[in-house]
Amino acid sequence: MTVSLRGTKDVQDNYQLFRLTGLLDAFSEPNFRKAIANCIEEGPKNIILDLSQIDFVDSSGLGALVQIAKQAQNNKGSLQIVSNPRVTQTVKLVRLQEFLSLQPTLEAALENLKDKKQ
Repeated sequence: MTVSLRGTKDVQDNYQLFRLTGLLDAFSEPNFRKAIANCIEEGPKNIILDLSQIDFVDSSGLGALVQIAKQAQNNKGSLQIVSNPRVTQTVKLVRLQEFLSLQPTLEAALENLKDKKQ
């Protein structure tokens, strides 16, 4: 059995950063969504998902990203997604790039988060 999604978590004062690798698909989505949802509840409420090393996102993965974005917003937080061309293309197909706040780099995501704070 293979693990299709792996990652690390880094908690700062006002955000949580998750660096993920592998596949965000129907197999990994339930555990991924549950883990991130629990982290949002624990805080901080601002989430940065670094998906720049993700190989594949399917419709289940997109659904999880939308649910996480809504949960973060409902908890007075935000979701930033550091993307790569493959993830960006998938998200653009369903026209969610603005809602999911795609960012080209981690630095851009951090800058965007700083702008929201002011």
